[in-house]
Amino acid sequence: MRHVIALDVGGTGMKAALAGPGGELLHHARRATGRDRGPEAVVDGILEFAAELAALGADRFGEPPAAAGLAVPGIVDEARGTAVYSANLGWRDVPLRALLSERLGGVPVALGHDVRTGGLAEGRVGAGRGTDRFLFVPLGTGIAGAIGIGGRVEGGAHGFAGEIGHIVVRPGGTPCPCGQRGCLERYASAGAVGAAWAAACGDPEADAADCAKAVDSGDVRAVRVWQDAVDALADGLVTALTLLDPRTLIIGGGLAEAGETLFTPLRDAVRRRVTFQSLPPVVPAALGDTAGCRGAGLLAWDLLDTTDRTEEPT
Repeated sequence: MRHVIALDVGGTGMKAALAGPGGELLHHARRATGRDRGPEAVVDGILEFAAELAALGADRFGEPPAAAGLAVPGIVDEARGTAVYSANLGWRDVPLRALLSERLGGVPVALGHDVRTGGLAEGRVGAGRGTDRFLFVPLGTGIAGAIGIGGRVEGGAHGFAGEIGHIVVRPGGTPCPCGQRGCLERYASAGAVGAAWAAACGDPEADAADCAKAVDSGDVRAVRVWQDAVDALADGLVTALTLLDPRTLIIGGGLAEAGETLFTPLRDAVRRRVTFQSLPPVVPAALGDTAGCRGAGLLAWDLLDTTDRTEEPT
């Protein structure tokens, strides 16, 4: 059976799968990224994990993988197949596509940005299925975005398209590591909400999930923290929908796990801010933490489709 390898590398863990022609996950596995051992060890771990999957696929399906897709965080040059920079993993200018292809015996490899890759999966087989234009925004430790147009995800001229987390929503506000002040992710990411709630309740171990529970219980401090985040997020989203005019806004990541505790006030806040713009539905992501892995598989199949067409006789 023809299959591909799909790998989604995160700051702390890796998700991997063997994916079939329809994007179905035929086998999946997880393991630690091992960033505590340094960037070279992380790369070695990725290559080793992929090699193990290749051997498993060959044994189970009677043939080696036809291709591989790899999603990684940070700045990614997809055209050159290079992981340019990742603060969490500590690497710079790693030629991951070439390294992985060599390790797998020369099979074609597609390299993608983790959020854009997750957005690709949500657009094709998740919450955006059948939608020609969408914006996928996962709310995790930080905030990024994926712009879906006509079945693909836009990377931009320099690979930065979709970085909604660095829209300034509070001019002169909290400093951001990017160098600006008042960026959206400093107010509305799961990390920012967790930090704000920890300060408000006096528990340094408290996180965004704890804040959501406190909101549900009616804690006025939690409601204030939560509403501040929702208002900031709505400001950023309305800026994005004004520029991009998506048919659907897909919200994912850890903060979206709060369900209607997030979505009910967020939809209201976005609605209040819209004037001439068309109001798109604001929906939760459907694929959870498998989106990046599924998207990596789709990247691999897309690469094969392109290769197959190129090699067809004329």
